[in-house]
Amino acid sequence: MKRLFFPLLLVVMMLQSCSQIINNNAPKREHIKLESDIMTPEVLWSMGRIGETDISPDGNRVVYTVTDYDIKSNSGQSRIYVSDVSGKNVKCITKGKDGEYSPCWLGNDRIAFMTVFNGAMQLFEVDAKGRNRKQLTNIEGGITGYKVSPDGNYLVYSAEVKIKDDVHDMYPDLPLTTARINNDLMYRHWDTWVDTYSHLFVAQIPEKGVVSEGMDIMKDEPWESPVRPWGGMEQVGWSHDSGSILYCCRKKIGKDYALSTNTDIYKYDISTGITQNLTDGMMGYDLNFTVSPDGSKMAWESMEREGYEADKNRLFVMDFNTGEKKDYTSTFDQNVSNLTWSNDSETIYFISDIHGTDQIYALNLKSETIKQITKGTHNFVSIDVAALGLVCGKQSMSHPTELYFVDAYSGEETKITTVNDNIFSQLTMGVVESRWIKTTDNKMMLVWVIYPPHFDPTMKYPTLLYCEGGPQSTVSQFWSYRWNFQMMAANDYIIVAPNRRGLPGFGQEWNEAISGDYGGQCMKDYLSAIDAMAKEPFVDETRLGAVGASFGGFSVYWLAGNHDNRFKAFIAHDGMFNLEAQYLETDEMWFVNRDLGGPYWDKDNPVVQWSYANSPHKFVDKWNTPILVIHGDKDYRICYTQGMQAYNAAVLRGIPAEFVYFPDENHWVLQPQNGILWQRRFFNWLDTYLK
Repeated sequence: MKRLFFPLLLVVMMLQSCSQIINNNAPKREHIKLESDIMTPEVLWSMGRIGETDISPDGNRVVYTVTDYDIKSNSGQSRIYVSDVSGKNVKCITKGKDGEYSPCWLGNDRIAFMTVFNGAMQLFEVDAKGRNRKQLTNIEGGITGYKVSPDGNYLVYSAEVKIKDDVHDMYPDLPLTTARINNDLMYRHWDTWVDTYSHLFVAQIPEKGVVSEGMDIMKDEPWESPVRPWGGMEQVGWSHDSGSILYCCRKKIGKDYALSTNTDIYKYDISTGITQNLTDGMMGYDLNFTVSPDGSKMAWESMEREGYEADKNRLFVMDFNTGEKKDYTSTFDQNVSNLTWSNDSETIYFISDIHGTDQIYALNLKSETIKQITKGTHNFVSIDVAALGLVCGKQSMSHPTELYFVDAYSGEETKITTVNDNIFSQLTMGVVESRWIKTTDNKMMLVWVIYPPHFDPTMKYPTLLYCEGGPQSTVSQFWSYRWNFQMMAANDYIIVAPNRRGLPGFGQEWNEAISGDYGGQCMKDYLSAIDAMAKEPFVDETRLGAVGASFGGFSVYWLAGNHDNRFKAFIAHDGMFNLEAQYLETDEMWFVNRDLGGPYWDKDNPVVQWSYANSPHKFVDKWNTPILVIHGDKDYRICYTQGMQAYNAAVLRGIPAEFVYFPDENHWVLQPQNGILWQRRFFNWLDTYLK
């Protein structure tokens, strides 16, 4: 089972309403007639979104989810579809009012899935034609994920449990108090206060009836699996003989948890109850494992250094018989993700970022060689092994994810799904161009340039510098429902999107160059890109803007005080403005320790002193350009007070400013009407000051 986008809990928060049917071979989804060939926010939110996928044991059919959103009801709903891997014989097999999630084959004819029952998420099954629906669990409080054992006899599921007393347990005579009492760090994470922990439970599947209770294999332990905030059931699995459960966990609490990325893979023996740490002594992230079909080996993603969440993601393999662990990517200067075994257990397919694209690679274990299978201007986002090749999710800056059949040897692709063909047949998309631009230190930097749909080279266009977040996340061929480059271009802007210093896909040295240098070379890279493009005859150098979120928001704030009057408008979403405050407000302390060098009170550390001297709030005296600030209240990674400070500073300086505040959004904007409002205010601001 592969995840294409968000962990299940996040998806369920986003969804709840009616869905439409997809694919030309499936029952016809409602035809959407566009008013023009230009993309709008409403069109963007009308697109179906492919989610989780799984391949039948015989390798001939694929099951997948598609989510559709209803703007009026401000909600969405997921449906499950089955088709041949050729794309034929498509059928929607579920029609529940609460949506269905996480489909998984149980043999070649039955499919398990999760849906809401009596107000809680439970496990059901249905045959591949959508008939004979059967409930499998009735767990109090519901489940958040599941895996069925290879022999079909056991179920491991995740569920939220309460470990520690809260204020109402301590003071039962104060039932209406809303206080929280905290005595350590990591009291909240990403967008949630840590009141419960995700634990794993195991239960035998009865021949008749439902599973109503399982055994907590982590009983009374104050840590979670899957690992928050991104972890899903790719971090949980079974041994080949169904006798053990494998899972990822960071077995630390409070301050120790906040300072460490040391996540390990554990093996729990069902018969003895004994837990073994399989990656003991490996100090970074060890996550997202997969057991070979013959059961002899385990492959997983591993980072070497503790406290460095953007370290190189290596491909490790363990031999269960000998215990030997080996890094097969020691000479491969790229990251790996989405590890998937071939059916003969001799090859591991994976996705890796290379020069602003995400491609499929294959590791041959016998020869220890790595081969790139696919090429092109796109991102692959998932891999499943079918009988005669691979079923993969693929997207680009010009199209959301669709499923493709990929020949594992030649890389030849055949499209399986056509979820949004109706919409894209009516749209004109802008040209996406790659350029290599020289930086101030004489390096060559890949810059994506996206042109308006009806580009006229004789005209002069307002142009936007896009500042990427992360900070170490590549400006690849991603499709975004918020930072959508085609949407920006459709509003008659040219987009300049540099792969500046500190992004993966160009070697580890390039990727690591940003740590401890937030105000340094990466900012020069931004200016190199926009200065080079400003020389083009179709770019109006008097109408330049800079936009970005997260580290991109930091970049906008920093540029606002250091741009030498290049820009006429800024937009910053969820950006870091005051780094001293950020250090003490954020949740994951390992991140700021690595990227900023440590706490601002460490006066003897030159990296620390450089980092905080480049905090954007120290350049406000130079601000002179209109700025739009956007922030979500539930963003605990970069608190909304960072945006409030920036906005207040601009107003006090007499600079035109606007503050868009979302009380119910986190670091992203996930709800349809909030997303549309985001787009409207975004372009209202740019149109006001750049057109």
